Amino acid sequence: MTLLTPAIPGLVWAYRFHADRTPCTRLATEASRGDLAVEDGGFLWLHLNLADQRVPAFLEGFGGLQPDAVAALTTHDTHAAITLDEQMVFGTLVDFQREFDSETRDIGWLHFVVTEKLIITTRLQPLRSIDRVRAAVEKNAGRYRRPIDVFETIVAEFQRTLITLVLELTEELNQIEDFVYDNAPRDERRRLAPVRRTVVRLHRHLRTVLALMRRAAAADDDDMPLGFDDVAGRLTSRLEAVDHDVYALQDRARLLHEEIDSKQSSETNRHLYILSLMTAFLLPPSLVTGFFGMNTSGMPFEHGETGTMFAVIFIALSIAIAWFVLRRARIL
Repeated sequence: MTLLTPAIPGLVWAYRFHADRTPCTRLATEASRGDLAVEDGGFLWLHLNLADQRVPAFLEGFGGLQPDAVAALTTHDTHAAITLDEQMVFGTLVDFQREFDSETRDIGWLHFVVTEKLIITTRLQPLRSIDRVRAAVEKNAGRYRRPIDVFETIVAEFQRTLITLVLELTEELNQIEDFVYDNAPRDERRRLAPVRRTVVRLHRHLRTVLALMRRAAAADDDDMPLGFDDVAGRLTSRLEAVDHDVYALQDRARLLHEEIDSKQSSETNRHLYILSLMTAFLLPPSLVTGFFGMNTSGMPFEHGETGTMFAVIFIALSIAIAWFVLRRARIL
């Protein structure tokens, strides 16, 4: 038996979109480089897996890609970037990783290049939003007239994923809040910590993508692909809306953490207060027992049968005096 490998290294999927709005064609896994030719009026979407070490060499030999664009597709940098140059958009977008049987909150990175006739995306781990875009393409390919339309859908799906995640985190905060403000509060800091960490990371990456999108929208028209300014404006509005929700969630998590700390401090102070009262009550009896416990001569009540009884009376009297003093000082 012969083990066959695809002619296109790291190929996850490839779609050829037609100019007449007919359903797009998904290329076979065994497609060759010759199958990537773009027909007039159509375009190609190529999605590759960077786990295949042959992908960089394949992209370097791919016609029409600048060295900077190839570097953007093959980089392992973990920060967002959007660059416009000679009617081309390339860079890195943030997304969420996806397991085979579940979705996670782990951050992943999608690298992309968008030209007039081509969109290439690469990733190292399976990503949540990009898979949803693939499903949308197979369901209704006629809505995608240009590669920039696919790019817009990718960012829009990331925004929808953010909204879903914000709702999940809001529900978790609601549950934590119920325990925090309960009559018998529990220490929910361990449960709150991963929520705060996720929200902070979301807000940081989202603000970065927003800043990059605004800067790209303000770039020179000669470097901007056709229609990108409109796409950037719509995507900026989408991301700004969810950014307000993420910021509000971050602020709420911070206030909730402060409330937990406040309640824990109050509980600690109450314990210290009780301990201080116990010390204040026990100190006078300790002085009495210490005095009668001295092995010196001439101790009162040393001779007789009522010495212990008098010592107990002195201990009780010392406690009563301590209680009276604390009451007069308004400590009790």
